Amino acid sequence: MLLIGLVVFVLLGGYGLFYYQRVLHYKQAVQAIHFTEPDLTEVEDGEYIGEHDVDFIRAKVKVSVKDQRFTAIKMLEHYNDRGKKADALPEKMLEQQKISVDAVSGATNSSKVIQKAVEKALIKE
Repeated sequence: MLLIGLVVFVLLGGYGLFYYQRVLHYKQAVQAIHFTEPDLTEVEDGEYIGEHDVDFIRAKVKVSVKDQRFTAIKMLEHYNDRGKKADALPEKMLEQQKISVDAVSGATNSSKVIQKAVEKALIKE
């Protein structure tokens, strides 16, 4: 019984360390997100797909551009258990015609990931 308890303890400790490393990597990846505002005058009319993934949060978007303006930004995928409020961000980007809009309160990290996905779509990264 003691041996089983020891094995369980070692396995849980190993998983705990693995999870801790993932959280650290995730935090660093979110902190490293920087984006530049694409010049829409240089973007041809069309639809563009972009995605960004920081392990615990990922987003995939379809951005439609016509006459040097955003006409639609559709969330194709948004994975984050606690960041669903950020799904409202594309509407703010459409209204303001830019990526650099204020993050959704309570969903800052998801907002950054969505903004980066939109940027990647437009710069074809």
